[in-house]
Amino acid sequence: MSTADLESSRVLRQAETVPLMQVISATGVCGSGFSESSLAVGVARGADFIGCDAGSTDPGPAPLGSGTTAFPRRAVKRDLRLMLLAARQAKIPLLIGSAGTAGGEPHLAIFRDIVIEIAREEGLSFRLGLIHAEQDKATLKRRLAEGRITPLRPAPHFDDAVIDRAERIVGMMGAEPYLKALDEGAEVVLAGRSSDCAIFAGLPIRAGIDPGLAWHAAKLLECGAAVAVARSAPDSVLVGFGPDYFEVEPLNPAMRCSPQSVAAHALYENADPYRLVENSGTLDLSQSRYDTLDERRVRVRGSRFEPAARYTVKLEGAECVGYQSVVIGSIRDPYIIRQLDEWLARLRQHIDRRLADVFGAGSQDSIHIRVYGKNGTMGQLEPVQTIAGHEVCLVIEATAATQEDASAIAAIARHQALHLPIPEWSGLITALACPYSPAHLERGPIYRFCVNHVLAPDDPYEMFPIEHLTVGGGRRQ
Repeated sequence: MSTADLESSRVLRQAETVPLMQVISATGVCGSGFSESSLAVGVARGADFIGCDAGSTDPGPAPLGSGTTAFPRRAVKRDLRLMLLAARQAKIPLLIGSAGTAGGEPHLAIFRDIVIEIAREEGLSFRLGLIHAEQDKATLKRRLAEGRITPLRPAPHFDDAVIDRAERIVGMMGAEPYLKALDEGAEVVLAGRSSDCAIFAGLPIRAGIDPGLAWHAAKLLECGAAVAVARSAPDSVLVGFGPDYFEVEPLNPAMRCSPQSVAAHALYENADPYRLVENSGTLDLSQSRYDTLDERRVRVRGSRFEPAARYTVKLEGAECVGYQSVVIGSIRDPYIIRQLDEWLARLRQHIDRRLADVFGAGSQDSIHIRVYGKNGTMGQLEPVQTIAGHEVCLVIEATAATQEDASAIAAIARHQALHLPIPEWSGLITALACPYSPAHLERGPIYRFCVNHVLAPDDPYEMFPIEHLTVGGGRRQ
């Protein structure tokens, strides 16, 4: 090989190591925390934008139904402050998806107010894009009548009455509204409910990155350093894109990625480890290849993306189903534990009779008892039926139309459990030890998911109106 050929080869090798685009995920969910130094390393490496997922259905339906966040405001503000300061200093976009956990109007407003507060305290000025995801109920009814809304599996019954009962229904946006917000001048984007991956996929695809690689990298990025081997704490991760690959690297020097840890992430939250459905198509990982670059980095090739025949938006809704009070108590008596199933059956009979005396027959109120130490986690799916320990914990849940009734039911259930006799003992027994006084804890309103459907819109933007604000700094406090 000639000197010229050697020089050409060297240049090509160098060019291959220069990323076409670099993306930081600050952490797996805003409010869970990350190392400030990790984020700084990623920005210093020349990242093109910072993204962060801020929500999930993992906390259940309560955040969506109640309009509250899963993480405390103080924790959210800490993470947002670091991301805002880093992004504005580097003059790169900051994209936050599923603001406020569930991404409805109250959740987006919480994040908007925090961002404006930080800007005032730090003297920052920027254009803020707000992408709304909570859906108008009249529009949903019209789309349902048009046959535009179809169920996923499993899906509850869905009609106009469900729409009316729902506290709120959100649509899960794809990557397109983020790009539109940026095109319209936003420097910081706060989005309502969003596909986690959509936060990270749009800008790489627009830059010419293969969509399969972009969506696969986005799937890894949305969970932050969870892609690392034995992640010790939530933290930041960096992805760099090449012409036909991407490289993933945790930004905390104490963490590392391996081909196994990167490939295994496809198992997380997926029904199928090879196929992940997004609004605009399906990510296919069946041909993906994972190669070790060094002790901390992994290179990925071969991921593909299949465009959908029809663009769809997943709908999520939550409705209030009553109020709840709970009693927590332990049983240590070996005689009761030996016959626990029969004892619990008799307990239910005693509770039901007493509730009928107090509330009348045919009451719609309910009692549910969880037994930790036997099958409290999996319920009827638990294959191990033998109690191996010396004690069990009962969680007695009382649900009713009002908090007063729920607490009354819980108190009745607790008293019935406290002294329910067993054949082996002729005198009065105390069966249940409760750590709190009063024994029942009031949970307030409780919610359930009532929508698991998709809507086929006319375009990717119609369900997600964008609002722009000019955030001006003021004096730093």
